[in-house]
Amino acid sequence: MLTMGIWWLAIVLEGLLLIRGISNGLVRSFPAFYSYISFVVVSEVLRFCAYRFYPGDYAGVYWVTQFLGLIVGSSVIFELYRVGLRPFPGTARMARYVLLLIFGGVVAKAVASGSGGILSWLARTSVELERDLRMVQALAILILVVLFLAYAIPFGKNLGGIVLGYGLFVAMSILQFTLWLSRVKFPTLWPYAQPVSYALVLAIWVGTLWSRAPATVTEHQLEEDYKALWLATRGQLERALARLGSAARP
Repeated sequence: MLTMGIWWLAIVLEGLLLIRGISNGLVRSFPAFYSYISFVVVSEVLRFCAYRFYPGDYAGVYWVTQFLGLIVGSSVIFELYRVGLRPFPGTARMARYVLLLIFGGVVAKAVASGSGGILSWLARTSVELERDLRMVQALAILILVVLFLAYAIPFGKNLGGIVLGYGLFVAMSILQFTLWLSRVKFPTLWPYAQPVSYALVLAIWVGTLWSRAPATVTEHQLEEDYKALWLATRGQLERALARLGSAARP
């Protein structure tokens, strides 16, 4: 009964979050985030319908939506960097390429290791992929936070709320995998801890995204540091190519 109540609370918060996002225009500012929330709502409806009316197909529906949810959810990390580093295009471009390379490598590894039937492959791949992606997402969020703190860049209420909530969600997922992989016996209250923490995350998002509150951006040294790093790297690469060319000539 308690679990069902928490589940309905989460649905109400998700619906409220989407309604407010549309009414205050934040959907246009954070399209990936709201697309992810919409996907979660649709997935929950599909899973409920499969469980209620087509129980034999529930496992397939669950693992397909779980796999797709991991991919859609990862786009939120890219959006955090895109929005947070918008005043610093050079730094944002470098971060986007690095994140794309890392996430692409993780997904490619999980897909390449697949074998067996499609359902068993999806189940095994989703579990392994979620474990690896959550670790990468946690590292990406940590780097973004450290970067903002080091350069005194304000998050703003909207972006800060998404970062805080998604960071908490990722931390709970990593804790779950840590307990599961270490074969530690799950505490009695654990089945309630996950839905309660997710409801808390949704409450944070509803509160911080209730209205538009963009951050005030001032001049920072971040972009200058990026340009200096880029020029130094390009200079070293040009000198290395020059030496390679000299060695190759007879």
